[in-house]
Formats: sequence, C-alpha cells, structure tokens
Amino acid sequence: MTFRQLAYHNVFRNRRNYAAFFLASVFSVMVFFVCSMFIFHPLFEKDALQLLAIRGMMIAEVVLYIFTLFFLFYSMSAFLQARSKEFGVLMHLGMTKKQLNKLIFFEMLIIGTVSTVTGTVFGFAFSKFFFMVGREIMELDTLPLYVSWEPFLLTIVAFASLFIIISFVSVGFIRTKRVIDLLRGFWRVEEETKSSTMLAIMGIVFLTVAYIFAVNVSDETVYYIIFIVPPLATFGTYLFFTHTLSFLLSLCKRKKKVYWKKTRLVSLAEASVKLKDSAQMFFIVTIVSTIAFLTVGTLASFMSYTGDFRESNPLGLIYISFDGNEQEAEHIERLTSQLTSEQLSYDLVELTVKRQTSEASGNDVDILSLSEFNRLATALDFEPAQLVQGEGMFVPFSLDSAKELENVSVDTSLIENDVSLSIRSTYPHVVFPIHTLNINTIVVSDADYEAINQPLLGYKVGSSDFTYYAFDILNWTETMNIGNRLTDRMYEAVEKTDFNGIDYFFENPGADYRWFKSSFALLLFIGVMVAAVFLLAAGSFIYFKLYTGLERDRKQYKLLTRMGMTDKELGKIVNRQLIPQFFLPWIIALLHSAFAFISLQVVWDEFAELSILGEMAIVLGGFTIAQILYFFLIRWRYVAHLQAP
Repeated sequence: MTFRQLAYHNVFRNRRNYAAFFLASVFSVMVFFVCSMFIFHPLFEKDALQLLAIRGMMIAEVVLYIFTLFFLFYSMSAFLQARSKEFGVLMHLGMTKKQLNKLIFFEMLIIGTVSTVTGTVFGFAFSKFFFMVGREIMELDTLPLYVSWEPFLLTIVAFASLFIIISFVSVGFIRTKRVIDLLRGFWRVEEETKSSTMLAIMGIVFLTVAYIFAVNVSDETVYYIIFIVPPLATFGTYLFFTHTLSFLLSLCKRKKKVYWKKTRLVSLAEASVKLKDSAQMFFIVTIVSTIAFLTVGTLASFMSYTGDFRESNPLGLIYISFDGNEQEAEHIERLTSQLTSEQLSYDLVELTVKRQTSEASGNDVDILSLSEFNRLATALDFEPAQLVQGEGMFVPFSLDSAKELENVSVDTSLIENDVSLSIRSTYPHVVFPIHTLNINTIVVSDADYEAINQPLLGYKVGSSDFTYYAFDILNWTETMNIGNRLTDRMYEAVEKTDFNGIDYFFENPGADYRWFKSSFALLLFIGVMVAAVFLLAAGSFIYFKLYTGLERDRKQYKLLTRMGMTDKELGKIVNRQLIPQFFLPWIIALLHSAFAFISLQVVWDEFAELSILGEMAIVLGGFTIAQILYFFLIRWRYVAHLQAP
C-alpha cells in the first residue's frame, strides 16, 4: 500500500468524524464561489449599485478567506490531537517523522481537493438561485446565469493555496511529539485549571465596565466609546473563560450541599478538568458568534431605515425653483413629459413659499398658504388642514419632530409684515423632506398669506420667495429614469461644492429609496451568507472539541454504566456537559450583541431617528433557534458515539 492509498483510506475510514469539518469547508467554498460569480458577472459594470455589489462581494470573499484559514487551522489541530494514539502506533511500528508528515500532508490535500471541488460544484449549481435572489434584491430586469473560467479559477486557486498552507502547518502539531506522548493520547494530563482570583475578578470588572459604557453612550461619546468598549469586552471575555469560570466552579465545589449530590458531582468534576482546554475554544466561539450577530443585526437595521425613509419622503419628485431661474418652465415640461412617456400617473402641486422672520425665535421660517397646502395633502391622501385668520400650524420635518411639536404652543409675529400668528397645532404627517424646506415651516390661512407682501430682511421684493413643485407619483420607485440630467447636475455641484449658476434644486426620492433599499438588502444578503459560515464554524469548533475527548469520554461513561448509572442519569450528565459548551459562549455573545445594539441605537437616533429593537429581537431570536436545533443534532451524535460498542 502506497502512502497515497494509506492517506485515502485514513480519510475514508474517518469520514464520519470529518463530516462537520467537511461540511463547513464545502459551505465556505460554495459561498466564496457564489460571491465570485457576482464579482465577474458581465452585467455588473454600469451604475453605483452594481459597483456596491462588487465591492461588497470582494469584502465578503476576503473575510471568508481569512476566517476559513483560521477555522481550518484550528479544526485540523483538533483532529490531529484526537488521532495522537494512531500516530503513536504508526511511529512505534517504524514510521519516521518525515513519513508521518508526508502522510498528514496527503490527507489534508485529499480533504482540501474534495472540499474545493464539491463546494465549487454546489456553488455553480445554486448560482442560478442566488442570481434570482440578487435580481429581486437589486430590482434588476435581468441577472442571467453565465459561464466563465474566472470564478472557477479564483475559487480553486484561493482554496488550493489555503489547504496547502494548512497542510504544511498541520504537520507541526506532530513534529515535536515523542512517541510515548502520542501513545498516551491527548487527555494524558487530567488536572484542574488553576485560576487567579485577581484575574477572575478583573474579567467580571472589564465586562461590567464595557456594558456600562455601552448603556450610557451618547451622541457626543459614541465615537470614543467604539474604541474603548470592544477591547474591554474582548479582554474581559478572555479572562472570564480562562479564570472567572474556574473560580466560580471552585466556589461551587466548596459547598458540599451543591457539589456532593448524585450526578452533579461527576458533572462539576469533569467541568473542572476540561475547562482548561476548552477556555480558548469558548473565547473563540463567543467572539465569532458576536461578530456574526453584529454583522447581520447591523445590516438588518439598515432595512429599518428604508421604511423610515418612505415615511419621511412621501413625494415622488421634488423640484424647487429659486429667484432668477430661467430654466424653470423647460425643466418642469421635461419632467412631466418623461413621466408621461414612462406611463407613470402623477399629481403635480405648485406651491409658492414665502420666507419670513419669526419674532418669537428670531429664526427664518417658511410660510405656506392653506389652500396650496391642502391641495398637496389631498393628492397624498392626507386629511386637509383647518385654519382661520390669525392661526398657524406647524409642518413637521420628521416623525420625531411631529411628536415633539404636538404639545407646543407659540404666539409669534412675522417681523417683515407684522402678521400675528397663534400656533396651537401640528400637522400629523410628514409632507416635505427635511432638507427641502426650513425646519421651521408654518401653514397660515389664505388671508394671512396674502398679507405677506414684504420679502425677508435684506432681500429684494420676491427674491426670498421660491416655487416648490411637488410630484405625487403612485409608483414612485419606478422613477429611476426620470430627471437623470438634473440629478447628475446636482451630484456634480455637491461633489465640487460649486452651486454657481444653479438656481434650482431637484431630488428624486423614489430613485433614492430604490437604491437605498436594494443596497441595504444586498448587503444584508451578503452578511447573512458570511454569518452563516461563521456560525457553522462556531458550532464546528464545539464539535471538534467534543471529538478530541470522545475516546476518553466513552471509556468513562462505560465505567459509570458498569457502576450502575442509568440511561436517565447518563443523559443528565451529558446535558450538563454539553449545554454549557453550547450555550455559555452563546449567552455571552448575546449579551455582547445586545449592549452593542444599544450603542448602535444611539447612532441611528442621530442620523435617522428610528428604532432597531425589532431587528435586534429577530436576529438574536433567529440565531438562538438555530443554535438550539444544532445542539440537539450534536447531542444526538455525541450520545450515539458514547453508546457505540
């Protein structure tokens, strides 16, 4: 039998043990290949959304590659440690270290080749499905499947190099071992973890301080906290698993009423022995799970912004003409003709906005007439406002401002025209986007509006007034091709910060909404795929750790069974062994994520004024359900291995 045949039979014989590692590797390759198919798609060469897709997929591939390298490094070290007796027997029979290294190298190449080929095949087989999802997310007319050598070459080269690196590195785990050490096995030393009381307390303190900072974050401190909380939480997590848990277990063992009780004695004793080797694994799983939670949760919160964007931008198109705009009639005619040619029904309401100075605040305010405002409200299916002469009504610029202005009452006068107003109400809907009118916008009766004939202080007659064209469009997301020249001119002026010669303002909220929604949905789609790899790998870390001590556990439980332990009692011990390994890192990761989302809420409050509580609950709840299902699957396989003859 040649070395290649021996390596093949070793891999084939241990196929059940390699199952979790193989599936995680295949899934990583498949996601990497799908991202490559998006990157090299010939359609993705046109606009900003396609550019975002390519950049997002590239970042996902880099993250996947680095994480997969780390994942393979850790998992292969666990497998090789678990097979130490097998390697010891081979070396005792005369195999040299060089030959053993060669054998391990061939095994890694076989697993890597099969994983890469299988993942690539499955990736291409499911590419059509992912393209269908991507087409719906980005709202493209078509996103056809294509065949190109580039995605295949990139995937094969990337993972071939990755597995070769792991193959060379893996032999280092056996090179320095003596034969007697290999024959004794991985669990040759059974001693409890020695913990430092000081470090144990520091672990709790660091986590507590990090959580306090996260809860008390504000708009002023959020940019400093993001550089303080993650290091504190990371270091605190490491100390918690390496020292605090051991310290807490030692306290439990001192209380005989708690410790000396049936199967609890065995469970706590085993936890004390295994904690030393599992602490780093707990830390890794916690950090990986936290990253996955935050990635998906943050991207899911972006989707809330799209809903808030629609409520804050009810208009389909906005065109504002300032004093001296000679292109006003031409632009409006072009916009209406484009809407007609695209067969988009619309209502156009023209409003003349007068700017005045409020005596109460000393700030500029925009004044709208009641009749023009009600025409727009009717077009938007909002209730009309009711005012009499001398009354005014606030027009909120955001959803939060509407709540803040509900109980505000102001008596003021418009300085330039000496028009007195009593403002006791606020319109219940957002009608105008915040940046298109002054944050202080008031609707007045037609009689008061007509009385305003003097311009804002410092302006000529009529020069402080402007015309606001509000387009209400039923299918407002279908306006992608409307007013593109005006949009490009606006972008150009913003980039160059040069608005000379521009006496108008144009915005296409429908197109912006479609771009935002598609972009965030695409990023969420990418994030979910990457997070799925992370979580699958995190569960595999736990599986690998169980596998490394499986032989020892099987012997121990057989001994306990001979001593009279029932299957029910054995099940209790198994649960007390597995539940902490699965759910303790998970709970810590959930805590980290929950406090991180609290800080994220502060950021969103500053920029978009929306709540992400629903998204946080969905993400964390969904991942928890997935972890519970994965726990029962691994428990079933673990018990089956323990009870195997």
